[in-house]
Amino acid sequence: MSDAQTEHVLVVPATLLTQLGYFQGFTTDVARYLDHLLSPQHTRYRPRAEVEQDPSFKQLIPYAIFRHRDEAGKVRLFRYTRGKGQGEQRLHRKCSIGIGGHISADDRRESCPYQEGMRRELHEEVILDTAYEQQCVGLINDDQTEVGRVHLGVVHLFDVAEPRVRPREEDILDAGFAALDTLRAERDRLESWSRICMDALFGKAG
Repeated sequence: MSDAQTEHVLVVPATLLTQLGYFQGFTTDVARYLDHLLSPQHTRYRPRAEVEQDPSFKQLIPYAIFRHRDEAGKVRLFRYTRGKGQGEQRLHRKCSIGIGGHISADDRRESCPYQEGMRRELHEEVILDTAYEQQCVGLINDDQTEVGRVHLGVVHLFDVAEPRVRPREEDILDAGFAALDTLRAERDRLESWSRICMDALFGKAG
């Protein structure tokens, strides 16, 4: 069996999102949602193979965006193409500005499973060889796509001192920092969550 078939991942009932205030797309109202979403009262761990096809649950996914500003103030974001070895097959060959993944039942060994899961996912996927400041800036809900209907993204913005982020996984392809104008021009190649974040956080083209 593959890891995806045996892994148990952190989920919340989809009805919780409705109770807290349903939204489609992006919200910056982190305080309204996050503490409730991470409360042990609402969270549980279920087999990933089951919940990938069950929209009655939302899998919580930390989604880290790396931003660098040069001395002139020009903003660039880390972006890459998902290879076939990346866990979510429905996103293969899509371009992305977000790094992240599922919170596993194994992360419960630490005092804060969500933070441990994010730390683990980042360590597994990239080498972050620079100082940074991090903040949680919003949430993504996209019920208009097959992948989005079973996931809920928690967006973390990492402001890096130097553009020294590189892949650790071999299936993170064509990776590097790109200017906002370049990313806007390539918008149609981005996965839906990246398009949503681009529009909400960095503005649309024109």
